[in-house]
Amino acid sequence: MSDIDKLKLRRLDLSMLMIFVGLMRHRKATVVAENMGLTQSTISHALRRLRETLEDELFLRRPQGLEPTAFAIAIEPAVRQAIASLESALAGPAPFDPQSAQTTFRLGTSDLELATFVPALIEQLRRTAPHTRLLARALTRKDAKRALEEGEIDAALGYFWSPEDAFIQTTLKKENYRLVARAGHPIFKVRNRLAAYCAADHVIVSFAGDFRGIVDRALAERNLARRVAVSVPFFFPALASLSGTDLVATLPASLVVPFAGPFGLSHAEPPLAVRSFDIGLLIHSRNERNTALVWLRDQLLAKQIP
Repeated sequence: MSDIDKLKLRRLDLSMLMIFVGLMRHRKATVVAENMGLTQSTISHALRRLRETLEDELFLRRPQGLEPTAFAIAIEPAVRQAIASLESALAGPAPFDPQSAQTTFRLGTSDLELATFVPALIEQLRRTAPHTRLLARALTRKDAKRALEEGEIDAALGYFWSPEDAFIQTTLKKENYRLVARAGHPIFKVRNRLAAYCAADHVIVSFAGDFRGIVDRALAERNLARRVAVSVPFFFPALASLSGTDLVATLPASLVVPFAGPFGLSHAEPPLAVRSFDIGLLIHSRNERNTALVWLRDQLLAKQIP
């Protein structure tokens, strides 16, 4: 490192770098000031010092907010990583006392896990950690990982294949599928259920908004196909759409088994093998030593979800 670089480094402080990251994310000084509990003049002063130290304008004022310069865009990943590394180094493993803790657990997940894991978790939190709060957000896998990276949530529940090194995954249960349709549907009475299955109109759950899923790949391996008539982004609308129609669906067993009855549905084993998948808890690696999240993970592991 050159002497001039060392001089620049001595003129910087952590709050200035955090303000820089906040401005890169929100592009509005008022939002950063509110989020950090600072005045707008403090933000302006920090930005002026950053510009002088780094010898770059960093942000240009535009009608819609602040536009970062090419230099600001280039240095943001390294600055963000430096802050994350420092936070990790300074965050000692403070003991977590569930009886007195006032932690807010921020969880990202789909309505599958909201319906199957979260109710038992809420009961456990109310009983053993009465002062904590739970904030659950409905997020796709992609959005959940982004939210973990940005620090918007603490953990994510769901199916995450081959998560990157930046994340730590704990498997909570292995999920299988059930064929589900309205009670009395003829598909439950026919002898050749696979043929009836291929001939039926199907509902699938697709967060990406398409008409093809894991069942279609299993069928293709046997040179078979089905017609997907409806694609919805959540699991409960899929269940709700079955009771008044002749549509069928192949959905996770942990959702179908407890909720088929209230929706007036019946269920059975699918007429072909469909690959199971793991539901896991995902956290960012910077929170590996976060004792509150370790405790939360242990509560989820202790709950036996059917």
